[in-house]
Amino acid sequence: MSFINKSVDELKAFAQEHKDAYINADPFPNGYFDNFFEAEKLKEVLAEFPDLTKNADLKFNDPNQIKLASKGEYKFGEKTKEFMHYLNSQPFLEFLSILTGIEDLIPDPYFDGGGCHQIQPGGMLKIHADFNKRPKTKLDRRLNVLVYLNEDWHEEYGGHFELWDKEMKGYRKKILPLFNRMALFSTTSNSYHGHPNPLTCPPDRTRKSLALYYYTNGRPEEEKFEGDQEHNTLFRYRAEDKKSRLITSMKEAVRLVTPPIILKGISKLKN
Repeated sequence: MSFINKSVDELKAFAQEHKDAYINADPFPNGYFDNFFEAEKLKEVLAEFPDLTKNADLKFNDPNQIKLASKGEYKFGEKTKEFMHYLNSQPFLEFLSILTGIEDLIPDPYFDGGGCHQIQPGGMLKIHADFNKRPKTKLDRRLNVLVYLNEDWHEEYGGHFELWDKEMKGYRKKILPLFNRMALFSTTSNSYHGHPNPLTCPPDRTRKSLALYYYTNGRPEEEKFEGDQEHNTLFRYRAEDKKSRLITSMKEAVRLVTPPIILKGISKLKN
């Protein structure tokens, strides 16, 4: 079942047409496309979006992020499962490779970190660069695809996806999370991005999106982080985020001086 009203050849031609704009985009390779998928099929996906406010697999609530997420595909409805499997299929992977110039992309069928994402009013995700390797396979994370599912979404609701420069002097692009808008960007250890401002939508609305991550076995030398070291999410702070930076620094200081056995005990108490 295809969710795009294009043949494989048309999809490849579309990627070739937009390749230069993607690769040369500011501040790092990125792009977004409106009405990329068949709207009626995407509405079926939206109709079965799980209410993560009641049964999220992952809940984040700290100075850097307030958001909800699924884990794996077991919360996907049938239409969502078909859609996400299509986004991991050969035709779509070939489209992504042509568009981004990243060859031999490998999808993540476990949706580890990907899947359904939901943010409630007041929620946010501070500016960051993503983890650079998948922990279990050690594959290199190279590309993120985000599909937004927010119908009748207004500018004043916020929830913009922001792309920032390496020096953290300011954002270079803001993308409103409109229904049937697909945003994608190449991931490196300095591709800073996020949804840093608290969501201001009405209390009965939430920001919904689907996230997919793609990997390769290795990455170009110029993209490697400090000798190809593995790292988790790297948060970076705007001038107005000093409080978050202070709290995070204090937590890191505590972690460094606290014996691992005590940290493990605290973690068990939280769970």
